[in-house]
Amino acid sequence: MSGKEMVRSLQERAARALPAEHVRDVDGWWLRHAPNCSWWVGTVLPHGETRPGELVRRVVQAEEFYSGRGADARFQITPDVCPEGLDAVLEGRGYRREDSVSLQVASVERVLGLVPVERVLGLAPGTPRVRLDDRPTDAWFDAWHAVHGGDLRSERDMLARVKGPSAYVCAMTGDEVVAVGRAVADTGWTGVFNMATIPAARGKGAARTVLAALAGWGESQNADRMYLQVEHGNGPAIRLYERSGFSEVSAYHYRTATASGR
Repeated sequence: MSGKEMVRSLQERAARALPAEHVRDVDGWWLRHAPNCSWWVGTVLPHGETRPGELVRRVVQAEEFYSGRGADARFQITPDVCPEGLDAVLEGRGYRREDSVSLQVASVERVLGLVPVERVLGLAPGTPRVRLDDRPTDAWFDAWHAVHGGDLRSERDMLARVKGPSAYVCAMTGDEVVAVGRAVADTGWTGVFNMATIPAARGKGAARTVLAALAGWGESQNADRMYLQVEHGNGPAIRLYERSGFSEVSAYHYRTATASGR
């Protein structure tokens, strides 16, 4: 598999792990709409090839999909994966550029090898114990919502749409959940999502414990490669994933329609 094919396949796995309420596949362009969910769940994934001269028509088609649902179009733009010239077309139509994101990968073996087994099992002094469930508990949701906010009901509905095997990890100090994360296994890959640590627990290894627990679960699912997506501006998360063995394979950004540019 080429680098381009791998990036495309990982982004499509991520879209399945973050399933929108409405999805329309138009010749390889995934038009996704997810009312009240985190905004990245409802973006266009423009992966299908486009014949010369058709790019504007395809963009207009996507715009009509979103305007019919009372939403602005937002495109995920990945160099070498999206059709050539798409970013320039969107810029010319007044779309603003937003949110540079890093797509990163690691092997389960490397992630686990960088975390002492005592930490993974919660046996090291001061290390949170780990709880793993196959669906989100109320405590998991409460911790996630405390860090990220958003419409909790819509997030619950989104997670209920996930079809692949899933793991929900809580790192706990006593009876308190201090960090959470989620993973979805999909054809040999473990996707990492919904990482969150309460402010008082940051910098103490809770997030790394969650990540290692997700890696161990991925290994049990024969999904021995991991991927995640993190904003370039999130320095603490970037450092966490670097220490945990992840490295970038691609970067992408978003283009969002503005009323004045349409």
